[in-house]
Amino acid sequence: MSDTRNTIAVLGDGGWGTALAILLAQNGHDVRVWGPFPEYAEKLNREHFNPLYLPGVKIPDSIRFTADRAEAAAGADLAVLAVPTKFFRSALEPFAPVMPESCALLSVSKGMDPIMRCRMTEVASGIFPGRPVAALSGPSHAEEVARGMPTAVVIAGRDAGYARKLQRVFMSPRFRIYTSDDVAGVEYGGAFKNVIAIAVGAADALGFGNNTRAALITRGLAEITRLGCKLGARPETFAGLSGMGDLIVTCTSRLSRNYNVGERLGRGESAESIVGGMKQVAEGVSNCGLVRGLAIEAEISAPIIEEVFSLIRGLKKPLQAVRDLMTRDARPESDS
Repeated sequence: MSDTRNTIAVLGDGGWGTALAILLAQNGHDVRVWGPFPEYAEKLNREHFNPLYLPGVKIPDSIRFTADRAEAAAGADLAVLAVPTKFFRSALEPFAPVMPESCALLSVSKGMDPIMRCRMTEVASGIFPGRPVAALSGPSHAEEVARGMPTAVVIAGRDAGYARKLQRVFMSPRFRIYTSDDVAGVEYGGAFKNVIAIAVGAADALGFGNNTRAALITRGLAEITRLGCKLGARPETFAGLSGMGDLIVTCTSRLSRNYNVGERLGRGESAESIVGGMKQVAEGVSNCGLVRGLAIEAEISAPIIEEVFSLIRGLKKPLQAVRDLMTRDARPESDS
């Protein structure tokens, strides 16, 4: 992997994959984007817009879209893994025979594997054994990154030198990269915060105010920090961009799919009807039960996550979930 020009395969033609492809092309790299549907790939090549996942953003003519895995992977120095977590394993396993052995790997998917209940870098390591895998996360809406709005994120890798190489590949005047060696913390922050965003969206739909939102974000951060640290992450990571930073943007922005799901749940819609009508994936819905299960197994108190699970499963009405949160036994703030 060079510090100047690289051949980069972005695996996933959704909004985030397309936004990163635009950034990488602007940084001078040769970029190919893989998507699962040949007809849509050809449409993107003809029109240079991604109307389903990143509407209104012009895609550089230099970016090539393809549904052919061998074509996407050929000669790649770096593969950016941008497939939604529910499809991550099934979409990437067929790349194993065609991916160059020297190709570096970077996961940018925020969530957990729904079957194996592991982080996405762990899934990638199983598919592509023996290769370094890093993770990129942080407050980064695809729509804003694609339009060049100043953004700061974290790349985490066990090998500091590897993380610094990736840092140089992605860094630009509008896209600032920090590095970390806490891969677990960076990935858990990106996965767990989606569940808290659903709670905030539901509270806003009920007409509650800034006090409520601040309480949910703050106590939500406490929950995901406790759980992440029990699973091997470091507490300081959750105070950074991939923890607090991503939590804030996901809980306060209309661009957040998870927040929007929460709003609709708060208005009384069912999770099934909401998800069924969405073009893009809201990771918090598919991962909520998994995160709740991890908290139960780790014996970690996670009342907000528990109430979001009840909302998604239709076990409680939104106002009942709020009442149950607010009438829990009194305790010191430092306690769980």
